[in-house]
Amino acid sequence: MDLLIPYHIYNGAPLPLFLERVPCGFPSPAQDYEEDRINLHNLLVSHPSATFFIRASGDSMLGAGISHGDLLVVDRSLTARHGDIVVASVDGEFTIKELQTRPFLRLIPRNRNYPAISFQDGDELQIVGVVTSAVKMFK
Repeated sequence: MDLLIPYHIYNGAPLPLFLERVPCGFPSPAQDYEEDRINLHNLLVSHPSATFFIRASGDSMLGAGISHGDLLVVDRSLTARHGDIVVASVDGEFTIKELQTRPFLRLIPRNRNYPAISFQDGDELQIVGVVTSAVKMFK
């Protein structure tokens, strides 16, 4: 199974970024004022040579805002810390979970319908990278 999607340098033109924030509640008058331009590569990728993209599968991370099919940005250069969302290999099987390092090492799903992954002597855990962003597709 080829899990890792290689990162390719993004050469697209910067996209418009508007000054006005849009409320999610009641509508407000539209503003046509363009503040700046934004480059998604610069926004999402801090370490290009250590970054890859992967699609999430399943619903164990819904509580973290990660849904089935979301495109995740993963940075292999970051040191995973307590509370980070990580891509991990557990006994050769890949998973995306929250890393818990205290009071003991576990991988925590963010959906109560799934159990935490605990480790015993002989279990193999490898942190592949830290999830830094999720891109959601609505259409």
